[in-house]
Amino acid sequence: MAGMFDNSTVLQVQQANDIVEVIGEHVSLKQKGREMVGLCPFHADHRPSMNVNNVKQIFKCFACGAGGDVFKFVQMRENLTFPQAIERLAERAGIRLERRQKARRKRPVLSGAEAQEARGERAEDIDPNRLARANAWAVKHFRKNLEDPDKGKYVRDYIARRQISAESVEKWQIGLAADSPDDLARAAIANKAPLELLGQAGLLVGRNRDKFVNRLMFTITDVTGRVIGFGGRTLDGSGAKYMNSPTTVLFDKSNSLYGLEQARHEIVSTGTAAVVEGYTDVIMAHQFGCTNVVATLGTSFTAGHARILQRYAKKVVLIFDSDVAGIEAANRALDVCLAQRIDIKIASVPDGKDPCDFILAAGKERFEQIIDGAVDVFQFKWERLKEKFNGDDTLAGKKAAVEEYLQAIATGLQSGNVAALDCGLRVNQISRIIGLDSRQINAELNRRVMRAQRSSGYQQGGQEIAGIDYGRGSFAAAQREVLEVLLNEPGLYETVRQEISAEVFDVPILKQIAAILFEMLSVDRETSLRQVLARTESVELGRCLMELAHAGQEKGNFESRLAGALAAIERHQAQKHKRGIETVGDQSEYLRRLYKNTSKTNVRNVGMV
Repeated sequence: MAGMFDNSTVLQVQQANDIVEVIGEHVSLKQKGREMVGLCPFHADHRPSMNVNNVKQIFKCFACGAGGDVFKFVQMRENLTFPQAIERLAERAGIRLERRQKARRKRPVLSGAEAQEARGERAEDIDPNRLARANAWAVKHFRKNLEDPDKGKYVRDYIARRQISAESVEKWQIGLAADSPDDLARAAIANKAPLELLGQAGLLVGRNRDKFVNRLMFTITDVTGRVIGFGGRTLDGSGAKYMNSPTTVLFDKSNSLYGLEQARHEIVSTGTAAVVEGYTDVIMAHQFGCTNVVATLGTSFTAGHARILQRYAKKVVLIFDSDVAGIEAANRALDVCLAQRIDIKIASVPDGKDPCDFILAAGKERFEQIIDGAVDVFQFKWERLKEKFNGDDTLAGKKAAVEEYLQAIATGLQSGNVAALDCGLRVNQISRIIGLDSRQINAELNRRVMRAQRSSGYQQGGQEIAGIDYGRGSFAAAQREVLEVLLNEPGLYETVRQEISAEVFDVPILKQIAAILFEMLSVDRETSLRQVLARTESVELGRCLMELAHAGQEKGNFESRLAGALAAIERHQAQKHKRGIETVGDQSEYLRRLYKNTSKTNVRNVGMV
């Protein structure tokens, strides 16, 4: 822990954050036997591969191997260091931390990207926790601007005209970026808020200039409620209508959904997530009681969005504008969802309205009817094919329409979204409309599926977690065996202590674990796996501990396995010592070492006379 926090504080934070609750904020978990299971967020999981044990307070994915305690999950999920994960979870539990920190040299204060560039600092080196706190401070400032009797009046009037209620303004933390180029920067200086952090958060640009000026501010949070970024709508028509925070260590619009924090529970409860385009679409849907609605953030629906929703929803309904641009955007989104094995349906708001205006005019029930009446992805694709095929007289146009439909089927087949019977029916449909034999169509589909599988294999490889090097040979296996036993039966440490120390281990990762485990067991013979995990900073080390503990539990028979492992280690040490003796040139030294060695390893030896 690099001396930052003492062990008792770390354990306090760990115990205050139930692992089921923490992981449940990121993934939908269901009871299976004595454990909870869910889709693993650390690889492209299509069936629940991650187990969470409430009693032991640990998790493990049996597909990619990710595992550990609540700290390791947060480290991996939010890309934090171990101390940052402690701070993050302490904040979540309302625990005040006292740092044991060395004094640091004072540095000149620069703002934004200039400070980052001046230090040669990489984006991944920025502390996400501090960035989130800077964002939270900015939220308070924007909210204060909106509530200001003079400064915020015209914006409050605008909000009232849009029929956004006061409760919604509070719930969604809507604010105002004032009509001044440095309003936020001046407030930060006055309140001694760090300009450097505000720059790293994308709130300041250049030399202390505000990024958001004269804009209605929408606060973007992650699923846990942490402020990760902002969206700003222009109030005077200048610049882009909407502007988002830039990409930071906290915020990436391709992997963020507006309203997920507020919609998560209803999505899990109903099994359905409705996806719209705009901030106000989400706010108005929730205001009218449709609380399973989220929005993309000014970007096309991406594979990242699909993976996030897959953790909570069984079905995704895309609600798109009925103009040409909206239809094309929806079509691209359907292809993304097909590849992610999501049950995807599509709906449109009539009369050219956006969802916000439609809900205000027609009400909750009518909007819910649109969601319930959403059509299947292939029905949408089929209607699109017929429309293009009949409306385009060119050979190239007809060919493009057929290829688009074939590709959709191939993608669905490859991801398991299309059953064999459904595939046969769709092939017959195409055969009738284009006059091509079904065998030829099936051959083309097979070629496309094979290409998709090869492509998927290359992509999946990059997501795999690298294997752990446990060493080779019987000596390495014996070291692993000792740790597997102790992680399940810590009471056997007394036997181990009499025979070996951690210095005997020569496999680097096993040596690290042995050093931590032996030290803890020398103080407390009932040390649990959870306590050991709280002492390990590395995610890899945590994963290794989980693998060793699981392997040991599966094998059982602890005492005899330990005896065999210790015997193997003793034989290895004896052979190593003997090899050392044979290299000794001096005859008397050779005899002395030989006597010492044989007296230890041969129980029938009565000594030399």
